[in-house]
Amino acid sequence: MRSATKKTRSYSLDPDVLSEVNRTKGDASASERVNQLLKFALEAERRASLSQEAAQFFSTAPDDREERRALQKATIRSWARE
Repeated sequence: MRSATKKTRSYSLDPDVLSEVNRTKGDASASERVNQLLKFALEAERRASLSQEAAQFFSTAPDDREERRALQKATIRSWARE
């Protein structure tokens, strides 16, 4: 579990963003709401990055039927030995 110690930083917020934070914060403080939104956004960004990386990895693979068949044959031989 994380430490309860928090570091205070100062950032400028757009007035529209600030009013939306205040409108949606409920019983929590504005600072807690901003932290919640930032964590959500960072997680969404991380997932998008991983998704983009996976798409790039799979899209750059050439038509590798020969390699795939070789791997399949090697796997079958390996299973036959067991």
